[in-house]
Amino acid sequence: MNITRWEPFREVEDMFRLPFLSRALRRFEGEESQWRPIADISETDTEYLIKAELPEVRKDDVKVTFEHGMLTISGERRQEKQQKEHNEIRIESFYGSFSRSFSLPDNVDAKGIRAESKDGVLKVHIPKTKPSKPEQPIAIQVT
Repeated sequence: MNITRWEPFREVEDMFRLPFLSRALRRFEGEESQWRPIADISETDTEYLIKAELPEVRKDDVKVTFEHGMLTISGERRQEKQQKEHNEIRIESFYGSFSRSFSLPDNVDAKGIRAESKDGVLKVHIPKTKPSKPEQPIAIQVT
């Protein structure tokens, strides 16, 4: 007698592989569903670096803005038109507009921010300014 391990999540995953159900779910999600690209943030002595994964997004479809201490990466990932001779088995990619915002510290040089896109990764370089002298604590007398 063989013992078979039951995996309930696998049964749910198999259900989503059915072509009619996966198409119906994508239609149900509609245009309102958005995706958020993942991003890594790192820091060196001279700059902050934000690396956002934007697969299949043309650099012309990406906009990077900086306003009131907030850096925003927005754009759109366009879906290729379905070809009639292809039968979609499973689509896990997200398409449509996206937007990510990052609050930056006060020590950034806003005019020196630059962005580059290569191989599906957007790199935003945010240079730091010289650190200002820390304010000395002020003693306030309680009366």
